[in-house]
Amino acid sequence: MSERIHKQQEELAQLIERYSGKDGVHMTAIPFLSFTRRSHVTGSNFGVYNPSFCMVVQGVKEVLLAHESFRYGPADYLVASVDLPVTSQVMEASSPVPYLSLKLEFTPSQILEILSDSETRVGPKVSAKRGMFVSRIELSLLDAVIRLVRLLENPKDISVLAPLFTKEILYKVLQGQHGVMLEQMAIEGSSTKRIRDVIEHIMNNYDRSFRIEELADLANMSVSSLHRHFKEVTAMSPIQFQKQLRLQEARRLLLAESTDAADVSFRVGYESPSQFSREYSRMFGLSPIQDIKHLRTINV
Repeated sequence: MSERIHKQQEELAQLIERYSGKDGVHMTAIPFLSFTRRSHVTGSNFGVYNPSFCMVVQGVKEVLLAHESFRYGPADYLVASVDLPVTSQVMEASSPVPYLSLKLEFTPSQILEILSDSETRVGPKVSAKRGMFVSRIELSLLDAVIRLVRLLENPKDISVLAPLFTKEILYKVLQGQHGVMLEQMAIEGSSTKRIRDVIEHIMNNYDRSFRIEELADLANMSVSSLHRHFKEVTAMSPIQFQKQLRLQEARRLLLAESTDAADVSFRVGYESPSQFSREYSRMFGLSPIQDIKHLRTINV
């Protein structure tokens, strides 16, 4: 990294520390911008990444999408262009040098607005690409990020300037090496946009059964084409995608409520509690009862 990038990273680290203060995820006064601080390496965390721009300022993080690994640190940024169930882990962190990162969520309409307002030429509709990528940070992008974060020092400017700086950040990403992946998710008729519609449908109906032909009709694709494009974007099949959503929601319900595993299995769409238990154990490494007991112990 150049000396200027290094100084920008140091300033960002100071700002994130100032507005975090302790370990955890911290929402900020800037809409859709959050900070994360961890003073130790973490175990695997399961969740859904919404469309977002993510940057590590200190430490290293690894994100697993199915069996594909995305590892990034202060020289990189990660973008999720669609909703994706992932497993993530902080790989480098300590009390003296905690893991610090930021996450800026965005919508397809923001991408379309940039494509409409700028001289950026919308590329041809290309085959669906992976909905997650890591790129090297560039100085111009880092400048836009730090200007956005500095607004926390002048809250009265947030309502006017935060949308402008957010737009600049997304514009810079669109201009980058993997910008076409972000562009295609917003363009009507592109295979990525059609897969995004299927993802949204599964996200909203994860607890009910569906036929693959139903999803293919929604995407206006053949069944084989749907499978190919869906796996290209998400690194998994529609059924595997739905299974991850069901199991993540089941885990959340078990942790939040005093209820039994069988009841939760039915609520998230399973017809067989024994099948639910097997798949839960395969994904999280412990049975539902053992896993929740372990989570409550470490969260005390």
